[in-house]
This record gives sequence, structure tokens and C-alpha cells, in this order.
Amino acid sequence: MYYVKVGLASCGIAAGSAAVYERFQQELTPDVTLQPTGCLGMCYCEPLVEVINSTGERYLYGNVTDKDVLRILSTHIRDGNPVTELLVDAPSTSDDDRVYFAKQSRFALQNCGVINPEDIESYFLVRGYEGLKKALLNMSSEQVIREVEQAGLRGRGGAGFPTHLKWTLTRKAAGEQKYIVCNADEGDPGAFMDRSILESDPHSVLEGMLLAGYAIGASKGYIYIRAEYPLAIKRLRTAINQARQHELLGAAVLGSNFAFDIEIREGAGAFVCGEETALLMSIEGKRGMPRFRPPYPAEKGLFGCPTSINNVETLANVPRIIDLGCEAFNRYGTEKSKGTKVFALAGKIKRGGLVEIPMGTTVNELVFSIGGGISTGKAFKAIQTGGPSGGCIPAQLGDTPVDYESLNKIGAIMGSGGLLVMDEDTCMVNLAQYFLTFAREESCGKCSFCRSGTEQMLRILNRITSGMGQLSDLDLLADLGEKIKIGSMCGLGQTVPNPVLTTLKYFRHEYVAHIQDKVCPAKQCKALIDYQVLAADCRSCGICKKSCPVGAIIGEKKQVYTIDSSKCIRCGLCVNSCKFHAIEVFSLPKEVAVCMEVQS
Repeated sequence: MYYVKVGLASCGIAAGSAAVYERFQQELTPDVTLQPTGCLGMCYCEPLVEVINSTGERYLYGNVTDKDVLRILSTHIRDGNPVTELLVDAPSTSDDDRVYFAKQSRFALQNCGVINPEDIESYFLVRGYEGLKKALLNMSSEQVIREVEQAGLRGRGGAGFPTHLKWTLTRKAAGEQKYIVCNADEGDPGAFMDRSILESDPHSVLEGMLLAGYAIGASKGYIYIRAEYPLAIKRLRTAINQARQHELLGAAVLGSNFAFDIEIREGAGAFVCGEETALLMSIEGKRGMPRFRPPYPAEKGLFGCPTSINNVETLANVPRIIDLGCEAFNRYGTEKSKGTKVFALAGKIKRGGLVEIPMGTTVNELVFSIGGGISTGKAFKAIQTGGPSGGCIPAQLGDTPVDYESLNKIGAIMGSGGLLVMDEDTCMVNLAQYFLTFAREESCGKCSFCRSGTEQMLRILNRITSGMGQLSDLDLLADLGEKIKIGSMCGLGQTVPNPVLTTLKYFRHEYVAHIQDKVCPAKQCKALIDYQVLAADCRSCGICKKSCPVGAIIGEKKQVYTIDSSKCIRCGLCVNSCKFHAIEVFSLPKEVAVCMEVQS
């Protein structure tokens, strides 16, 4: 008997796994059981297919197409010979892909890519809802909170606030009606941790909410999730219906006197609704804008009632902590940062995807041992943690442990788990400009520090990347950034300057080059670069001319092409399309850049 699992999370489906699954359905024989599953984390080699034989040996295939299905069925399952060229993990292999998992400790993600996310029976088989049963039968509410405290669990949404303390404050707050809210409004560019957990293991989040509700005395929970996550929403609805059918939600959970139910609220994708008070306003049907604190949500939250707000990853950890005990979690990590952390590896990294590491793992281990190094083959330059609210960590600080205290010490933050990897071709000034543009557009505009401060900082960055900056702009940027951090009302506004302040701290020389020399060292800022065809390398094939969207490339086949700089928009499509590397990006001479500045 063989089991075949096909990854059907968003990453796999986007890569073509739905067609692979359908082909398996068509070609199945009675001795093969087919199961859909979620995201295993190896997004870089989707679609993934796992074959498990009768003795429990697992063979993982990557980059599978529907055309490979018959080969896997005939060669591996019928004849017993694995298709070696497609294997990315197997009992006999010792290649780099095994290091991808060897350096990880999967706690929150332990069921992702393993169980069928749309079948509650599959969750039961991996001790699903055993933590809830244990709590209802053998533990008081205070004991549940104490177990979470002893585990050392801190909020995984970015701030790192102790989970037990948030629950204790909500439990002690006056009021008969209390709420648990799951924050699944994952708005950071490049972040997909929450989405993957919800698509791959939705019941773990529901069980975490049930345990949190039991701990604080809540009878209702809300999952606030962005509408851009349709598959996650679909699987959450399925999981909630299944939980109700098994009396895991409702008026008497598992026949006890504990009543709890969960409702989904879809958000419209406003970044500011990731801030907890704005999120509560949105659930209430109002415009999602932060409000002044105190009172804090633990005292006066949703509909004016005591409310605990926890993010997806935090809640997914809770069932395992209660079921297996606090030691199962706090044996990972550091003295002050216990447990594991999930990261979404993106950017110029060979093995992009979802990883879970023990707190204290270094940046270099994350980038090189797990991520496989830089995908372009160029030098590692920096990572950005925490998205628009995070900070930039340069390569020279690669030995920095990834934990709350170490990252705060160097001016970065953990954030929710988005991690962008950059190589030497990344312009750090342009990066800060990008994140500040995002923050400016997503600001709710309620407080002047965030509304006007980000606008002024962005104007300065626009000047610098256009070659029109002044050295005094750098002190002004730093001063504005510090004032915005102090004066903004909500946590999002307070962290908006982080990308600018950390790039100023570690890459000030790049800012100076843009200002004094009118040069972008990474050759990315369009106002300071130009394109040129190298006559010696041009093969006159015409591909670059076809790729140019504005007709800036002049010439005919069998002639050396030229680029009209007055028409060129510096999109880079010609560089990417040329197979002979005959188009060079070069910095404008300083006198030309200065002349352009004077003309403007």
C-alpha cells in the first residue's frame, strides 16, 4: 500500500500542483491512497509530491509536473525504483535539501504539509484537540495560563509581548462578555507565514483560540483575515463547520460547561488594520483606525468588552504547549526568547519558502545553511526583517542571533516573520524609499507625525535617489525618523522610520554617494544610470529591441543596436532578455548628473 501526498497550498497551486493532483486522481490504482496536503515550506521547488511506502519510508519529489505522474506511478510505485532526478528528500539522500530541514525545529509548522487541512480526522491522527481535552478535563483556567507562562511564549505578531500576561490582564478585567481575536491580517510585503498555517493546519489555530477562550473566560472568538486569502478562508470555514459537528465549538464544548464559538471577519486589505485597535474597529464595522491607549484592549476592546488579540502563529503554538507540556516548547530558544519562530524567506535566496528555526539561530545560518545562500551568486549584502516596520541587518552582522533582544540591540525588530534577503545589486537608499512609499500610502492619516512625517521623509528620499539631495538631508532624515518614532500614536507609525534609520546607520556611505558623487553604487536608481549596448558583444539578434516597451532601441538585424537615452525608461527588460550580456548598466558621469539636476 502506498500513500501519495500532493501539496495544495497557494504556493503549490500557483506552481501547477492542482493539475498534478488531478492527474494522480485519473491514474490511481487501488493500492494507492491519494491525499491533498498543505505547504511543507519548500516553496522553491513546488509542486511537491510525497510518496510513502508500506514500511513508512518517505520520498519527496520536487518540481513535479502532470507529465511526471505516470513515471512516479510506474517506476516508483509499481517497480519500486524512485525517480531519482526528481527527488529532493529521501532516506538515502544526503544532499543540501536535507539541510533545509535539519537546521529547523518544526513546532508551529509540524502539521503543515503532513495532514489533510480539510479533514478533521487527519488532525485527530496527530493528537489534534488533545490539548483542549486535557485542559477541559484536568486543568483550571489559571493552570492553562501558567503553562503558557512557563513555556515562555511571546506574541509572534512582532511586538513579542508575553502571551500569558495578555491573557491574565484580560481574565482579570471586569465584564461578563470577553472575546478572543485572531489577527490574521498579514499585510507585510513578502510575508506569508499566517496564510500558510491557515491553509495547511487550520484546526491548530481553532484549538489555540479555544484554549485561549477557556483561559480568559471568553465565549466568542473572531478571526480577522484579509479577503486576499480566499483559500485560507475556505479552509477555515470548513474547519469551523467540522469542529461544530464534533461538538468542539458551540454551547457545550466536548460536553463541558464551556461555551465557545468562532466567527470569521474578512478585512479589505488595509495595512493599518494589522494594528490591534484598528483591527477591532474594523470588526465592529467602522473605519479601521487606531485609537489612543489606554484603555488597552484587555480592559476595553471589541464592542467595549475585555479582549485578547493574538496572531496566527502564537495561537498555533498553544495546543502543543498544553498537550505536551511547557518543556516541549521552551527547550528551544534562548533564555529570554523561548521557542521557535516561523519566517518567510524571500528575495535573492536559493531556497525561498517557509522555515521555522529555534530562537537564537544566527542570520548566517538562516541565509546560508537553510536558505542555501544567494540565488544570484553575488555577495550577500543584508536582510530586512519585519517588512515596512522592520530594520535592515548588514552582512557584517551575520553572526547576530535571531531573537528579540539581539535584534533590538542592533536597531532591527523581529516583526511578524517576513525576511527579505538582498545581494550586492540592491540599493539600500532605494529600498528605504520603497518601504517608506508603502508606509506613506498605508498610513491612516490620523496623527500628524505619521501622516506628515512620512511624507516629508519620502520627499527627501526622492530627492536623494534623483541625484538632487544634500548632505544636510541625512541629519534631517534621522531627526524626522526619531520624532516620528516618539510621536506617532500606534505601533505601526512608531516603527515606520526603521528601514530608513537602519540603512542610514549601516549604509550611510551609499546615501553619501548618491548626494556627493551623483552615483547609485548598486546601479538601481533610474535617474543616475543609463544603458548602453556593447558593440563587441552584440549579436544583432533583435531580441532586446522586441522586449523594449517604449521603442528606445534602434537598429536592424545584422547591425549593432543602440539605445536612445531620451526614450529609455530604465526598466531593465533589455538587460534581462539579452542572452549575450551585451547591454551594460552604467552610472552617469557626475557632470551629466549635475547638469540634469540643474535642468530639473
